[in-house]
Amino acid sequence: MIVPCDQNGISLAATTIKNGGLVVFPTDTVYGLGCDPRNVKAIEAIFRIKKRNESKQLPILVYSKDEVSKIAVFDDISNKIADKFWPGQLTLVLKLKDNEIKSAMNMNDKVAVRVPNHPCVLALLKECKLIVGTSANFSGHPAFSDSKKVQENFSGYDIFLDGGTISNSTSSTIVEVKDGTWKILRQGKITKEEIINSL
Repeated sequence: MIVPCDQNGISLAATTIKNGGLVVFPTDTVYGLGCDPRNVKAIEAIFRIKKRNESKQLPILVYSKDEVSKIAVFDDISNKIADKFWPGQLTLVLKLKDNEIKSAMNMNDKVAVRVPNHPCVLALLKECKLIVGTSANFSGHPAFSDSKKVQENFSGYDIFLDGGTISNSTSSTIVEVKDGTWKILRQGKITKEEIINSL
């Protein structure tokens, strides 16, 4: 079902996620595919639909830094980076402390988290607080910024929140923070110099 990013669409998408369904939504990077990160069957469905290797862990999108702190551990460095770049196109890899998510998503002690900067997904996150947030595409294929391209080339989800075309679509920069140090795992929109200047 395709619905607009309005109050009714957001409400329907949030109910779908809470009931174990899969939702496609626009973010500030690309179109994402999400579910409840504590629902094992929904997570298994994402891996199956994307044809994604289950050894590749899924990232989580979160409504706010406060919500992230409920499932992951911040230190001084990750605090500063989050304060500077969230909401925005930077993903932090932090120590995971939520055992329910660790078990459901088959994670070790690390989780990739991001607070996105897009009104549609933030409205959805306001209802759900946190959702799995992987790209809405088949593994190994390009991610999409155009809603029509997603609908033409991807399937298996329950609800599609149509936000049109995402402007300035780029990948997020992924930064791992561990033991008081940080490193870039994937270069995206935000540069190393910008991160250094935030610390």
